[in-house]
Amino acid sequence: MTAGSEAQTADSPLPVAVLSNVEKSYQMDAVTVPVLRDIDVSIRPALFTVLLGPSGSGKTTLLNLLGCLDRPDKGKVTVAGTAVNTLTDDELSDFRSENIGFVFQSFNLIPVLTAFENVEYPLILAGMDPDRRQRRVKRLLEAVGLADRADNRPGQLSGGQRQRVAIARALARKPKLVIADEPTANLDSQTGAAIIALMRWMQQNFKISFIFSSHDNGLIKAADDLIVLRDGVIQSVRRKPDPDKLQTPGGPIEPPVDDVPAPWAEGGDETDFAFLYDTTRSG
Repeated sequence: MTAGSEAQTADSPLPVAVLSNVEKSYQMDAVTVPVLRDIDVSIRPALFTVLLGPSGSGKTTLLNLLGCLDRPDKGKVTVAGTAVNTLTDDELSDFRSENIGFVFQSFNLIPVLTAFENVEYPLILAGMDPDRRQRRVKRLLEAVGLADRADNRPGQLSGGQRQRVAIARALARKPKLVIADEPTANLDSQTGAAIIALMRWMQQNFKISFIFSSHDNGLIKAADDLIVLRDGVIQSVRRKPDPDKLQTPGGPIEPPVDDVPAPWAEGGDETDFAFLYDTTRSG
């Protein structure tokens, strides 16, 4: 078994995504450049998964495959129970819009739209009833602490506020998986920590799977699962125990409930998530 290969146990929840024997290369003029080789890994549901590796290790390509933005040359990619590399381009586009949200390093908000309109836009494309989509956008902006900024355009918001809008937009269609490529890279350390705490709160309260590519030490510490890539190969997979089964000296950790206050509700203090150490999986 390779460092990235895994077996599904009978009592394990079904993974939100699985890559099986995946390979990917790109053609540069007359040269074929291998990017990913023999990738065999699953993404556990409703957790924080972080991809870690140096530049050129294949992190972004792996995110593109999981986000249904690209197809493998070989192997199988399954997302939310669907073998996505068997879908046509139109089917893949529909599947992506219904099941996957994206949070970008540069926010990618539409500058002429307000915060409300940016979050609403994917729901308009989906054909959602106006009353229903406006209720959902209002709830999302409340959830990310920006109800009072709904009418502001991106140029009137700070970097952290823009990223909160981007997170709300990513969650608008209730995706199974949110892909975030270096989501804190353009933020200062304090704002980045607040964004991490926000995403953790959303993940815990709404049971959403997040997968990140990041060098942010805060995100790495926050990871439930850490997938280490080098030269297009998975070197190791580190997994913390299922949070619902964690035991501490004071007893079991209670699962989150919907009325837990958001992390910014008490002055934005950094949240202690009782992170645990674990060891690298061996072959």
